[in-house]
Amino acid sequence: MTQPIRFVLLCATLSQLLFSCGDAATSTKSSTDSTATTDTMSKEPTSAPSGIVTTPENIVIVRYKISDYAKWRALYDTRDSMRSANGIHNYVLGRSVEDTNTIMVALKADDVAKAKAFTKSSSLQSALQKGYVTGTPKYNFTTVVYQDMSPNMSDLRAMTFLTVKDWDAWKTSFEADRQMRTENGLTDRAYGYDADDNHKVVVVVGVNDSTKAAAYWNSDLIKQRRAASGVVGQVERFVYRVVQKY
Repeated sequence: MTQPIRFVLLCATLSQLLFSCGDAATSTKSSTDSTATTDTMSKEPTSAPSGIVTTPENIVIVRYKISDYAKWRALYDTRDSMRSANGIHNYVLGRSVEDTNTIMVALKADDVAKAKAFTKSSSLQSALQKGYVTGTPKYNFTTVVYQDMSPNMSDLRAMTFLTVKDWDAWKTSFEADRQMRTENGLTDRAYGYDADDNHKVVVVVGVNDSTKAAAYWNSDLIKQRRAASGVVGQVERFVYRVVQKY
């Protein structure tokens, strides 16, 4: 084979190798990019459940004073079977910030009528008398229609009792003001109305910033928003710290 012909064949072979390598590199890169894209898409974060519960639930709220927390708690914890037998189940236990011997117990009720009957029973009255309870317990039988079950909810909370002209109008206004409460150190935990009268409302909020919350509660802004939402009469607030979640 002559020298020129060998030279031409060598060039052709090198050219083919170069183009082949280039195609392989391009193919590999394309495959890698495709895999990377697929991996990225498969690892795209998904939104976590919001933790918001809007299914109505019967909650009994009890508040009373005790003479000795440790002794009261020891007896309270032994009476689960009595509560369960009457369709009442532990939910949240709290102590007042102002007076730690004032207790707030929230319980879930299978049946409101049965729960009411239990609170009037002689067996419960006897248990309360022996359980270091002083004074008369306050009961609220509430239909809760909103609960934020987020695990990062503050254990410092405020429970507000108020009366409204119209439940639906108040609810619409209250929902619209959620961001305003957030900006003032509060997170909506739960709200609902009296099982027998939806003009009587209960609201529970988590307190994230005590200073902001106190200023907000004493501001003209909240007074204006209450008036606009149809709140009438006096407002009662109970600030407590959660000591047990069941």
